[in-house]
Amino acid sequence: MSDASEDDNEISFRVKFLGRVEVVRPDGLQILEEAAQSIKTPEKYSTEKAAKKSKVHLFLSQSGIDILENKTKFLLYTCPLSTVSFCAMLPSSPKVFGFVARHPAADMCHCYLFQSKMFSHVLVSVIGDAFRASTKEESIHGRRDLIVEALRHKNKMLQRENAELNRRLAGQSD
Repeated sequence: MSDASEDDNEISFRVKFLGRVEVVRPDGLQILEEAAQSIKTPEKYSTEKAAKKSKVHLFLSQSGIDILENKTKFLLYTCPLSTVSFCAMLPSSPKVFGFVARHPAADMCHCYLFQSKMFSHVLVSVIGDAFRASTKEESIHGRRDLIVEALRHKNKMLQRENAELNRRLAGQSD
């Protein structure tokens, strides 16, 4: 079951993460269908997928979408809203929804797919609203420099990785 909580302009939903697939175009229902199909047939495409449908927390804020592993709260992926180009429910399966985001530093796009029994349509609507709000804010404050954004993201990921490694090291020395 999914749950939603709101805290300081951030909303969180617990959903099943089906996987992340590299896609050739940044938008369209056909891209969602192809990504869902490639998850069902993993040998056909080069993809990054969850080993099995894993529960995650999908955090949506004014700055972006963060995907955290449910039990450990480990950050799996983060997508600035400025990189999201498309979000929709899968027409063939209304419980499945996804969004497409371009990589902030590389010339590629990924489709992130999720399943939610009750909140798919709500999440698609909320992500769309947040994206529209962020583009309005960007047009007022000017475009962000993608290189700086990519470096901030990389720094954040390295800091978390370093903290995790330090925790493991401390656990081994006991």
